[in-house]
Amino acid sequence: MEDEGYISAFRSFEGEVYENYIYEKLLRFAANEPKIKSFIIKGPHKHRTRAQSDALSVSWKGQIIYRARHKEIGEFDGLLFTDKELYFVEMTLVKSVSNLKKRLRKKRALLEVLFPRYQVKALLVLNEGATGTSDLPPYASVWLTKPYSARHILERLSTKSPRAPMIRIESNKIAHAEELKIAAFKYYATLSWMLRSLRGKDPVDLEFFRRPTTQRYHDIYTKVYIGYLGVEDFKTLAPDLKWEGSNAFRVVVAIEKDHSGGYFLTYFIRHSAKKLDNVVITPNGSKVTKKDPFGITLTEMNHLDKVMDQSFHLTLQQHEKLGHLISQLSH
Repeated sequence: MEDEGYISAFRSFEGEVYENYIYEKLLRFAANEPKIKSFIIKGPHKHRTRAQSDALSVSWKGQIIYRARHKEIGEFDGLLFTDKELYFVEMTLVKSVSNLKKRLRKKRALLEVLFPRYQVKALLVLNEGATGTSDLPPYASVWLTKPYSARHILERLSTKSPRAPMIRIESNKIAHAEELKIAAFKYYATLSWMLRSLRGKDPVDLEFFRRPTTQRYHDIYTKVYIGYLGVEDFKTLAPDLKWEGSNAFRVVVAIEKDHSGGYFLTYFIRHSAKKLDNVVITPNGSKVTKKDPFGITLTEMNHLDKVMDQSFHLTLQQHEKLGHLISQLSH
């Protein structure tokens, strides 16, 4: 039980149990709360179906998700609707919520696009003692539970104790994700529109970049693509990187939001069909993160290969100007 593998696996298990337990409590609350007009049903309360593409649906694993071309864009622990508000629920046992801000921004932005007539808010259900709650954005509310442990659940499952029958909640407020009407959102078409619009000026159209609509999409994609540098030019910016066995012919440049309210440049190097690195250049050298070979960023790179022609090439001078411009912006 002291093994790191066991500790990691138990944390994941405990998080799953907590989420399921809170969801059951939330169902009962929603069914009896007059202000809540409808809520999405998921998990064992819903018959298993295949998640749909370009739609909000419940996955085979029982999670509420939105997919674009079979890639998961967002997952929601719960969705509650009032007359004018839509609450997405995040249930977690993390000790600090500081790292949740980026995830909350992305989920809120996606729901604002899909449900434009609702005011989108977040509801976080956390354990007592979680830190960082005072720094959350104004659209986020926090409910605290007493300290929770799933040890007794693991012991019951391990000893194959008798299970109580499943209790299904009956309510006319129950909604099915696939039956909800959502606004059209074409993930890759919007990505192309953003890219072309941002390069409407040299090296970037700041007026378009600052628009609320652009920033909302920025939160969904987590980065906005600007163009690309040649590999040899990029090597002068990041001389400490290793390139053995790389087939990369260019480095894609994007702008990302940081946690302190500013922006920074981030770079994507595709070394081979399924090998993609994300690089950030810091004063202490290059920081490299290997991207999931089956993740959404790789499919975005596939799309950019078709869209990003020679007109999106950035010179080192343009790159330097771009870095200077975004260093003066805040969000």
